[in-house]
Amino acid sequence: MTHSSRAATFVADADRTTWHDETLWFVRQKRDKAVYAVPEFQDLRELASQIKEHTLSRLDEYLQQFEAKAQRNGVHVHWAADAQEHNAIVLDIIRRHNATRVVKSKSMLTEECHLNPHLIGHGIEVIDTDLGERIIQLREEAPSHLVLPAIHLKKEDVGATFHLHLGTEKGNHDPQQLTEAARQHLRAKFLAAEVAISGVNFAVAETGGVVICTNEGNADLGVNLAQVHIASMGIEKLIPRLSDLGVFTRLLARSATGQPVTTYTSHYTKPAEGREMHIVIVDNGRTQQLGRPDFRASLKCIRCGACMNTCPVYRRSGGHSYDFTVPGPIGAILSPNIDLKKHSSLPFASTLCGSCTDVCPVKIDIHVQLYKWRQVLTEAGEIPAAKKWSLKFMGRFLASPKAFGIGGKVARTGLRLLPYQLTHAKAFNAWAVARELPEPPKQSFREWYARTVE
Repeated sequence: MTHSSRAATFVADADRTTWHDETLWFVRQKRDKAVYAVPEFQDLRELASQIKEHTLSRLDEYLQQFEAKAQRNGVHVHWAADAQEHNAIVLDIIRRHNATRVVKSKSMLTEECHLNPHLIGHGIEVIDTDLGERIIQLREEAPSHLVLPAIHLKKEDVGATFHLHLGTEKGNHDPQQLTEAARQHLRAKFLAAEVAISGVNFAVAETGGVVICTNEGNADLGVNLAQVHIASMGIEKLIPRLSDLGVFTRLLARSATGQPVTTYTSHYTKPAEGREMHIVIVDNGRTQQLGRPDFRASLKCIRCGACMNTCPVYRRSGGHSYDFTVPGPIGAILSPNIDLKKHSSLPFASTLCGSCTDVCPVKIDIHVQLYKWRQVLTEAGEIPAAKKWSLKFMGRFLASPKAFGIGGKVARTGLRLLPYQLTHAKAFNAWAVARELPEPPKQSFREWYARTVE
């Protein structure tokens, strides 16, 4: 299925679509207010972009430095070429400890690797402890947003889900009471867990430590109660020095939710006495993206979700319409690298307005990369024939002043003479379903200019 066909399901509920649009725009406005309060914000963006560019240019050196430092700290470091290797490594660690109960904080990498179904299929209980993640886990859904995984759900949906799975009162959708029910439910899972799995926001080559940013403190509770901590990180999470971290923590929360900083910014450098800490470093297509000069900058992404909050297509089509772990504009430039054919429609799910690029905290040229992916897809023959030939026709038509002038005359005359029911027929003119066409002018701008000015 294409993005547009999947989006049709979400768009069919007009009220929810409008609510989703307005909710995310509210988050975008919070981001703007937080950004305006920091005069040097644009300088921070530039600095963060340069740090990431530098890191990616020497990624092999920093990865080896990170591994050596982490091992010196007593951390077990594992390397995974793809999702299968990552899942096998994590399962092996769990089995070596005869564990069957795992708590997991938010990690888009483990979502990308489909770790949960892999572990559950091998008899391991996996509980997502981030509230939004736990809600969608109970509903057997995928996250629809990087930072706000259950943003597609209203409080009434959460109330119905908790009534079904946690036994809360039917019809109770009070956010405070639902949060308390989730807290009590998750507390028992935290106490029983033998292994805690976390994602990684940043990995510091200089220290061999990892940094995890959360607002709920669930990662810290899980890691500090369990005997074993497994941190899964993509190779692009590295930053060279601990002093670089402040640049990114000032950008991350402001760009994501409009907060000055995340509630918890936790450093994990070595295991507590008598416990184990493992770090699984995952490639899964990232080196391939690194080798694409036009798209390597996408690896700078710090997963703040700002591009989603501002994207008019994402806001009105929902995250599930992208059918990829990372939805929205950034997902649309990451996904073709994984499967060009399957995700061929995603680079076209954009107006190319550039708003995503404007808000990106690490200055990724997202809309430029979307445009480049369209060219790659076209050359590879991965777009529908109708789109391919219509674009070729329009390219030639718009490149010819004479053809453009004749076409304009035909259109203006047609709109004046043809019946309204035909020009606004919903069957073949989707644009006119909810829009009125302007009154056609009697002459074009060029004709007016030639008669008036020349």
